[in-house]
Amino acid sequence: MTTTNARPGELIGKTALITGGSAGIGRATAILLASEGARVAITGRNEERGQQVVREIEKSGGEASFMVSDVRFADQCQRAVEETLERYDRIDILFNNAGVFYPKTVPDCSEDEWDRTIDTSLKGAFLMSKYTLPSMIERGSGVIIHTSSGWGIQGGGEAAAYCAAKGGLVVMTKAMAIDHGPQGIRVNCVCPGDVDTPMLPDDAQQRGMSWESYLEGASDRPMGRIGTAEEIARAVLFLSTDASSFITGTALVVDGGGIAG
Repeated sequence: MTTTNARPGELIGKTALITGGSAGIGRATAILLASEGARVAITGRNEERGQQVVREIEKSGGEASFMVSDVRFADQCQRAVEETLERYDRIDILFNNAGVFYPKTVPDCSEDEWDRTIDTSLKGAFLMSKYTLPSMIERGSGVIIHTSSGWGIQGGGEAAAYCAAKGGLVVMTKAMAIDHGPQGIRVNCVCPGDVDTPMLPDDAQQRGMSWESYLEGASDRPMGRIGTAEEIARAVLFLSTDASSFITGTALVVDGGGIAG
């Protein structure tokens, strides 16, 4: 049986808006938050995958919706927030999870790859927060969680744009926590290590590595394995509930000890 730090049903009556919610960590988080009673609004660029997540949640008795949205663009972020508020009347939890990855050094990284990485992870989190915060401020409560990375704290090889974006999220988390704590809003980020999501085999392919060789390197950490999307989702659930009521401005590392040394 899966265990969490939240009481069963603690999110009943809450609404969560999740970007990048059609696969990987976003999908696992949407399913978990819905199982705890939250109404879940999911955004992403793939309609088919997004609707599949909705059907999965509804099959289990949850409530969910999907909107096609690219977080790089302000008008699409604003529309996603407005449609969520129109449908559910509130946003209690914003999980800024959308991201892309290109394994490139600075000389090798194209301007387009740089822009896509920064705009999806960092600018996207800024835009979604910008349009969500007014409704949270008006209610005097809310939780915002960003997906950063262990490489947002400790740099990694051949990932210059990714490290820049994820490092920016860590410090933006702290700035937002300072600004909005007095308004009853908590802001944190999760920092996963290597996690079994579609991004991992894509990274291996881009690096020209076999999956076996890639896994061997990715599991070189104290716990001796990569993580699961569900393990990251449980960390997001913890930060979403009153179990973490005195935690804000923090970067919660969930990486099996990868950056411990």
